[in-house]
Amino acid sequence: MIKIQRIYSSNSTQPGYRILIDRLWPRGISKAKANLDDWDKMIAPSNKLRKWFNHDSQKFPKFSEAYRKELAENPETPKFIAKIRLKIANGDIILLYSAKDEDHNQAIVLRNYLQEKLNIKK
Repeated sequence: MIKIQRIYSSNSTQPGYRILIDRLWPRGISKAKANLDDWDKMIAPSNKLRKWFNHDSQKFPKFSEAYRKELAENPETPKFIAKIRLKIANGDIILLYSAKDEDHNQAIVLRNYLQEKLNIKK
């Protein structure tokens, strides 16, 4: 199963392979507290797209479409999908993000994209 979680959540002991998917390191989080298995900043939205979106929920549909396009064109995406395919065989994947809005963020888009590519039911 692919889960998403805000990195600032107190639920950091949840078992699974923990991947930070933000391009920038989250403020106020030490590497020890982050409890990460991986940080894949190359799979995150581009700086241009991230700045344009600016966590504006009104822009989320267009952001989702643009980010999915970036994922489809990103040369790192096939490697990331292969890594997820391998790790998910051993347990849950937890995509970590730092955005305050839990309903409109890149982790939601990436999770849905991965579920489609890996043929995982939602």
